[in-house]
Amino acid sequence: MSDQDPIPEVNEAVADLPFKYYIFDWDNNILHMPTRIHLEKKNSDGSWQDIAVSTSFYSVVRSDTENYRPPGEDWEHAFREFRDFEGEEESLFLHHTREALRPVIEGEKKPGPSFYQFRTALTEGRLFAIVTARGHREDTIRAGVEYFIDHVLTDRERQIMISNLRGYRSAYENDEGYYTDEEVLSAYLDLNRYHAITSPDFRARMGREEPGVEMQEEAKQFAVLDFMRHVFRIVHHSGVDKPISVGFSDDDPRNVRAVMDYIEQELHREFPQVKFVVYDTSEPDVPDGRKIVVAGQMEFDFG
Repeated sequence: MSDQDPIPEVNEAVADLPFKYYIFDWDNNILHMPTRIHLEKKNSDGSWQDIAVSTSFYSVVRSDTENYRPPGEDWEHAFREFRDFEGEEESLFLHHTREALRPVIEGEKKPGPSFYQFRTALTEGRLFAIVTARGHREDTIRAGVEYFIDHVLTDRERQIMISNLRGYRSAYENDEGYYTDEEVLSAYLDLNRYHAITSPDFRARMGREEPGVEMQEEAKQFAVLDFMRHVFRIVHHSGVDKPISVGFSDDDPRNVRAVMDYIEQELHREFPQVKFVVYDTSEPDVPDGRKIVVAGQMEFDFG
């Protein structure tokens, strides 16, 4: 659809498209957030110094327990900026999302390497999951996605998104009722997944009582599996047999490796018909990330 084409009220053409789904990490993948992790760093004289580091820095040093530790051996204190608190007027996640987006919208800073693909996925009405090491509630992450839609998508892109979403409803839900644009968007957002893997709710779902740095890779694997099974319930309900592609992007090489191994050893056996691709977005000099086809051959553009 070109900029000059009229936008149909219901885009029936989406029924002819293959199924593409996306799994996005948030920090340093979609946006470079100002949120900081609070640590103690060991000095050369053996003393410890309080520091606040970015998520990208932490991804490099998080296994170096000899030189970096949480304040008071309390990881919840280290990640206090990544949590929700009762009584707060606005979550720090939404506040930092606004801070991160402002210079991007104004052209002062570059976004994360998967920013534009996330924007495209929203415009196309694709199902997605946000899988982040944060500890927020699901509705907190969803509020950040809604803010992204409201402030990043152009009016035309939002119109295309709603047209596509109405097309999907018409093609796969056999629902002829009238819904406002707000209701259509809300129903779409309800279908997506917002997994903050160190949140109490997510840990309970995994059967884990305590957070713990060592569980991050396993938790991301669990979140990917949850999304895949969720997607297949929807596909099964639609009764449509189509090619399915799933893309995963993350800026932490350990998470990338863990998900690649999980796809090769587990997921590809459970979902042999799915074409998987992983994007390693850890390298700043590779603008759109390093593409790794893990299972199947497909055209899957994150650029």
